[in-house]
Amino acid sequence: MKKLYIILFTLSMFSISNAQQLDILIDEALTNNPEIQTFELKYQVAKEKVNEANTLPNTQFGVGYFVSEPETRTGAQRFKVSAKQMLPSFGAITAKENYINALADAVYEDITIVKRKLVASVSQSYYNLYAIKKKQVVLDENIELLKTYEELALTSVEVGKASAVDVLRLQMRQNELEQLKQVLEQNYLAELTTFNKLLNRDKNTEVIIANGLVMPFESELINSDNLALHPELLKYDKLYTSVEQSELLNQKESNPMLGFGLDYIAVSERPNMDFRDNGKDIVMPMVSVSIPIFNNKYKSKSKQNELKQQKILAQKESRLNTLETLLDKAIKSSNSARISYDTQTKNLKQAKDAETILVKSYETGTIDFNDVLDVQELQLKFQMNQIESIKNYYLQRTIINYLTN
Repeated sequence: MKKLYIILFTLSMFSISNAQQLDILIDEALTNNPEIQTFELKYQVAKEKVNEANTLPNTQFGVGYFVSEPETRTGAQRFKVSAKQMLPSFGAITAKENYINALADAVYEDITIVKRKLVASVSQSYYNLYAIKKKQVVLDENIELLKTYEELALTSVEVGKASAVDVLRLQMRQNELEQLKQVLEQNYLAELTTFNKLLNRDKNTEVIIANGLVMPFESELINSDNLALHPELLKYDKLYTSVEQSELLNQKESNPMLGFGLDYIAVSERPNMDFRDNGKDIVMPMVSVSIPIFNNKYKSKSKQNELKQQKILAQKESRLNTLETLLDKAIKSSNSARISYDTQTKNLKQAKDAETILVKSYETGTIDFNDVLDVQELQLKFQMNQIESIKNYYLQRTIINYLTN
């Protein structure tokens, strides 16, 4: 029992160490990734548009000069200066601000989504690097094992209990594993580039990979209800709200607009005349009303908004179905990975038992090197499958975390 506690503690320390290392790398990616910076700038632009909306229509100024000065009782009119300001209906500016804020909220959900996707991408690339590294270690171990068998075969050849063909077969098998190791090295370099670019750093930057990932003894509890709060779905709620605000703005803009203005006309004095208002300038306050008599534009906008809302609801339902399918598939795949891991563990133990039997048979003076190669190949296959099972489990957990956390 004491040994079991030590094993469990060691496995938990591996998991904690791996989580801490991965969390540091994820934080670096969230800080440096240019795609996130792009969406954050897009959000800042969307928020700045609120200040653009909080303005009145342009003030209109006009200047006119009378080429032929019209005579009036008080004198000739020389030039005219006018100013006019239209005022939107009450609440129109606030409605526009609310609409733009709603659009900005939808953009903010894009930031949350891209951050989640980045965390998933970094995690998946990290686990791919782990699997490649682990496979390289396994290949090294198997190459050393084959070298040991080669020495046994050479000794057997000297005493006439094996042929040179057995030695050549063992050497050819070593060559195959060396080739596979070189291929894995190229795969590692390619994945390393992918990983480093997610963190926006030099592609050759080395990454410290965890010594070991462990398969949990039990499946983690998954709260599927959290899926309803996923930012990909919340974005549709924000878009729906923005359409509601768009319709409120449309109703405000369909109301009449009131305008205030002032005309100033300069008047010359009439010569050789003396009366009270001789040469008095004209000042004329003005009030105007803009009435949307032909309002088909606003009716059409209302119909468009209604159709947009129906479209958003349909898109949200479709996306929810897709996410539920992805979640269920990821859960089932993670369970399959656990089953595969357990099977490979049993097979690997049996393969090692067979290896032990072969070594003991050599001590008795008999050994079949064809059996040696078969057992070694099976052992390598089970080890590789075991690594793949662990990798696939963590890849599926990454998808589950993306959907439920």
